[in-house]
Amino acid sequence: QVQLAESGGGLVQAGGSLRLSCAASRYPNIAYRVAWFRQAPGKEREFVADISWSGPYTYYKYADSVKGRFTISRDSAKNTVYLQMNSLKPEDTAVYYCAAAIPGNSYRANDYRYWGQGTQVTVSS
Repeated sequence: QVQLAESGGGLVQAGGSLRLSCAASRYPNIAYRVAWFRQAPGKEREFVADISWSGPYTYYKYADSVKGRFTISRDSAKNTVYLQMNSLKPEDTAVYYCAAAIPGNSYRANDYRYWGQGTQVTVSS
Protein backbone atom coordinates (compact mmCIF):
# COMPACT_ATOMS: atom_id res chain seq x y z
CA GLN A 1 0.00 0.00 0.00
CA VAL A 2 1.23 3.51 -0.87
CA GLN A 3 -0.20 6.56 0.86
CA LEU A 4 0.20 9.94 -0.83
CA ALA A 5 -0.27 13.42 0.62
CA GLU A 6 -0.23 16.59 -1.47
CA SER A 7 0.57 20.07 -0.17
CA GLY A 8 1.51 23.48 -1.51
CA GLY A 9 -1.66 24.61 -3.21
CA GLY A 10 -3.07 28.09 -2.81
CA LEU A 11 -4.14 31.31 -4.47
CA VAL A 12 -1.72 33.07 -6.82
CA GLN A 13 -1.96 35.79 -9.43
CA ALA A 14 -1.51 35.05 -13.11
CA GLY A 15 2.18 34.91 -13.97
CA GLY A 16 3.09 33.72 -10.49
CA SER A 17 4.55 30.45 -9.24
CA LEU A 18 3.69 27.64 -6.85
CA ARG A 19 5.42 24.43 -5.87
CA LEU A 20 3.33 21.39 -5.04
CA SER A 21 4.65 18.48 -3.01
CA CYS A 22 3.58 14.84 -2.97
CA ALA A 23 4.92 12.90 -0.01
CA ALA A 24 4.70 9.11 -0.17
CA SER A 25 4.67 6.64 2.70
CA ARG A 26 6.86 4.26 0.69
CA TYR A 27 7.49 2.92 -2.78
CA PRO A 28 7.34 -0.87 -2.81
CA ASN A 29 9.47 -1.34 -5.92
CA ILE A 30 12.82 -0.04 -7.10
CA ALA A 31 11.03 1.12 -10.25
CA TYR A 32 8.00 3.35 -9.86
CA ARG A 33 6.31 6.44 -11.20
CA VAL A 34 4.39 9.41 -9.84
CA ALA A 35 2.18 11.70 -11.84
CA TRP A 36 0.27 14.90 -11.29
CA PHE A 37 -3.27 15.21 -12.58
CA ARG A 38 -5.68 18.09 -12.27
CA GLN A 39 -9.41 18.49 -12.37
CA ALA A 40 -11.26 21.75 -12.92
CA PRO A 41 -14.96 22.13 -12.07
CA GLY A 42 -17.13 20.44 -14.66
CA LYS A 43 -14.15 18.93 -16.48
CA GLU A 44 -12.54 15.52 -16.59
CA ARG A 45 -9.35 14.79 -14.69
CA GLU A 46 -6.40 15.47 -16.97
CA PHE A 47 -2.78 14.41 -17.00
CA VAL A 48 -0.22 17.10 -16.18
CA ALA A 49 3.20 15.47 -15.70
CA ASP A 50 4.85 12.17 -14.81
CA ILE A 51 8.22 11.17 -13.41
CA SER A 52 9.29 7.53 -13.51
CA TRP A 53 12.45 5.90 -12.26
CA SER A 54 14.14 2.56 -12.59
CA GLY A 55 17.50 2.14 -10.90
CA PRO A 56 19.73 5.05 -12.03
CA TYR A 57 17.38 6.15 -14.81
CA THR A 58 14.67 8.81 -14.60
CA TYR A 59 12.12 9.67 -17.26
CA TYR A 60 9.80 12.66 -17.62
CA LYS A 61 6.53 13.26 -19.44
CA TYR A 62 4.53 16.48 -19.70
CA ALA A 63 1.20 17.50 -21.10
CA ASP A 64 1.58 19.93 -23.99
CA SER A 65 -0.37 22.56 -22.06
CA VAL A 66 2.30 22.80 -19.34
CA LYS A 67 5.55 22.15 -21.24
CA GLY A 68 8.09 24.87 -20.56
CA ARG A 69 6.15 26.15 -17.54
CA PHE A 70 5.93 23.18 -15.14
CA THR A 71 8.76 20.98 -13.90
CA ILE A 72 8.36 17.67 -12.10
CA SER A 73 11.18 16.44 -9.87
CA ARG A 74 11.88 13.98 -7.10
CA ASP A 75 13.76 13.86 -3.81
CA SER A 76 14.36 10.15 -3.28
CA ALA A 77 15.64 10.62 0.27
CA LYS A 78 12.34 12.22 1.27
CA ASN A 79 10.06 10.02 -0.89
CA THR A 80 8.68 13.28 -2.24
CA VAL A 81 7.82 14.40 -5.75
CA TYR A 82 7.47 18.09 -6.58
CA LEU A 83 5.66 20.04 -9.26
CA GLN A 84 7.15 23.48 -9.80
CA MET A 85 4.59 25.60 -11.61
CA ASN A 86 5.73 28.87 -13.19
CA SER A 87 3.98 31.42 -15.41
CA LEU A 88 0.64 30.28 -14.05
CA LYS A 89 -2.51 31.06 -16.00
CA PRO A 90 -6.15 31.24 -14.88
CA GLU A 91 -6.81 28.07 -16.89
CA ASP A 92 -4.40 26.22 -14.57
CA THR A 93 -6.98 26.60 -11.79
CA ALA A 94 -7.96 23.12 -10.59
CA VAL A 95 -7.60 20.57 -7.84
CA TYR A 96 -4.24 18.93 -8.33
CA TYR A 97 -3.77 15.26 -7.45
CA CYS A 98 -0.68 13.12 -7.31
CA ALA A 99 -0.90 9.47 -8.21
CA ALA A 100 1.52 6.54 -8.16
CA ALA A 101 1.92 3.28 -10.07
CA ILE A 102 4.46 0.90 -11.49
CA PRO A 103 6.12 2.31 -14.65
CA GLY A 104 4.16 2.23 -17.90
CA ASN A 105 3.66 3.96 -21.23
CA SER A 106 0.10 5.14 -20.72
CA TYR A 107 -0.87 8.23 -18.77
CA ARG A 108 -4.58 7.82 -18.19
CA ALA A 109 -5.98 8.26 -14.70
CA ASN A 110 -6.94 4.61 -14.42
CA ASP A 111 -3.32 3.59 -15.11
CA TYR A 112 -2.42 4.82 -11.62
CA ARG A 113 -3.27 2.75 -8.58
CA TYR A 114 -2.69 5.10 -5.64
CA TRP A 115 -4.03 8.63 -5.25
CA GLY A 116 -3.73 11.53 -2.86
CA GLN A 117 -6.63 13.68 -1.68
CA GLY A 118 -5.77 16.67 -3.84
CA THR A 119 -4.78 20.28 -3.27
CA GLN A 120 -6.54 23.34 -4.67
CA VAL A 121 -4.67 25.72 -6.98
CA THR A 122 -6.43 28.95 -7.90
CA VAL A 123 -4.91 31.42 -10.35
CA SER A 124 -6.54 34.84 -10.45
CA SER A 125 -6.44 37.07 -13.53
